[in-house]
Amino acid sequence: MASIFRRMFKVAEANAHNALDNLEDPIKMTEQGIRDLKKNLQAAMVSLAQVKSLAIRLKKEGEDHKKRAADYERKAMMLLRRMETGEMDAAEAERLATAALEKKDESLQQAARTVADHQTQQQMADQLQGKVEELKRQIAKFENEAITLKARARTASSMRKINQQLAGADASGTVAMLEKMKEKVSEEESLAEAYDELADVGGDIDGDIDKALANPSASAQSDSLAALKKKMGIAPPA
Repeated sequence: MASIFRRMFKVAEANAHNALDNLEDPIKMTEQGIRDLKKNLQAAMVSLAQVKSLAIRLKKEGEDHKKRAADYERKAMMLLRRMETGEMDAAEAERLATAALEKKDESLQQAARTVADHQTQQQMADQLQGKVEELKRQIAKFENEAITLKARARTASSMRKINQQLAGADASGTVAMLEKMKEKVSEEESLAEAYDELADVGGDIDGDIDKALANPSASAQSDSLAALKKKMGIAPPA
């Protein structure tokens, strides 16, 4: 019967180890997954920085094109003013003013294209920023869950070891050894009592006399015996 329980305990112990291994594997996989997410986060932040940088550059270029267009319009107006005051030939002033206005139109067209590109890049940057923030939240959530799971795993492992020790107490023979100790102590106590009784056997007469005199109930027992003999009609010895 004991061997059956030992075999059952071994099977349970092996299953417990397998269960712990199965518990540790997901934790390790989760930690690796978190590390992978952090790498993805770093790559996403690099991409976000690049997209934002391009959006900032496009915004500045659009502003520069608008300023350039305004400058060409101002120059065209100055040319016409000089034509009006007679400082320049009318045909030359109009030719240069027309060229300045053409440059203005080109700058405005470039500004329009640049503004459109900037808006597109800014939308991409906003979307990517949202994904980066979501990824950060997920990583923080997963890290907190991993910490909790690791703590629960350590607790479960400790409880498993304690339960294994408790479950294996009888199988290890602890109870049997305690019973043997009890039996041995009882034998020693009985042997000590036997030797004590042997010490009282075979004493000398003086010892018996002293023992009888030391017994306070001896005279009372003698009186009781005499009374009983008298009641029965037994004469005392001559």
